[in-house]
Amino acid sequence: MSEGDGGVRIRWVSAPNGANRTYVERGIDPLQSRSLLLNVVGLIIIVALSGLPRSFAAEQGSGIPAWLKAHVGDGDGQISPVVLQRARALYLQKLSQGVVDNPCYFAMDATRPAGFGRRFYVICEADRSFRATSAGHGSGRNLKGIANFANGIRCAKNFSNAQDSKLTTGGDYVTSETRTYFKGYYRASGKSVPLVRSFLQFDGEGDTANARPRAIGGHPAVLLRGVCLWKAPKSPYANGDGYVPLGTLVNYSAGRSNGCTSWTPSAAAQIIPLVKDKPTTLYIYPESRDIDAVAQAVKAGRSPSRAGLYWNASCLREIGAPKFWPKQTLEPILIQYKKDHPAPPPRPTPICKGQ
Repeated sequence: MSEGDGGVRIRWVSAPNGANRTYVERGIDPLQSRSLLLNVVGLIIIVALSGLPRSFAAEQGSGIPAWLKAHVGDGDGQISPVVLQRARALYLQKLSQGVVDNPCYFAMDATRPAGFGRRFYVICEADRSFRATSAGHGSGRNLKGIANFANGIRCAKNFSNAQDSKLTTGGDYVTSETRTYFKGYYRASGKSVPLVRSFLQFDGEGDTANARPRAIGGHPAVLLRGVCLWKAPKSPYANGDGYVPLGTLVNYSAGRSNGCTSWTPSAAAQIIPLVKDKPTTLYIYPESRDIDAVAQAVKAGRSPSRAGLYWNASCLREIGAPKFWPKQTLEPILIQYKKDHPAPPPRPTPICKGQ
């Protein structure tokens, strides 16, 4: 997998699927006519598949390719069947529509344990590569005395598409532009190092349609805390008075996010360049329908797996039952809470001591 791998724009061409008919022209034997028709149809299919990646052409009649099936399962670093099926279906759909042109696609299983559990997937069928890495889920919030939709570090219980909920929303996404921001400097090995962090914007549909106004995307799980202003007039990032932010680097790769998909810095450095100028799809499991179905099964005392439903067994034991908070329900609560608890006025960033 590399940024230089060429994307492929696929145009689907299929043979007619109606009842077989034999057309007989005057002077042509019926058997010869049928043979000619089959040859033409076969030629059309061959021409169509010749433009597809090798693995795609091979899987047309067999579904998921054998090499990819080897990565399917419920173990760490494997992808559960329903997650792969939906992620692959989304990718093929957007590929056929010309929405994406990347040989790779992404998936995430937010029902699995976080921390350093590998639950974000980069799948490149053209070169038969599969990679699983860790990813953070939304932390949620606890509005004491009003509503508690906070998540633990290991397992996500609450999900929502509400603005300011800080929760993950499962469903369909397409990657969009990447924006890069200077966050400030931090000290490392006696040197001042700039933290420049990239943010990969996601666009969604359905439950995820408000991904852009929610600023939902992917980024490395690093930030600066305890920031002060350091006098560095020679820095290209200095403000008009010659100051730059200086803080302590915090890596929260094993923690939670504000609703975005967060990766380790090393993983982000490989994932984000893959989609530069080559959009692709991201499918995040579970969707609201999955959450509601599993919650109903648990409430009824039925095993979700026996009911044909999927949730990571370890996390389900930990959370009891998941919950989806639709924006129509949660956003009015958050808006009222913000009115009742206005944020204090911002304080000026202090000057670093010793300057």
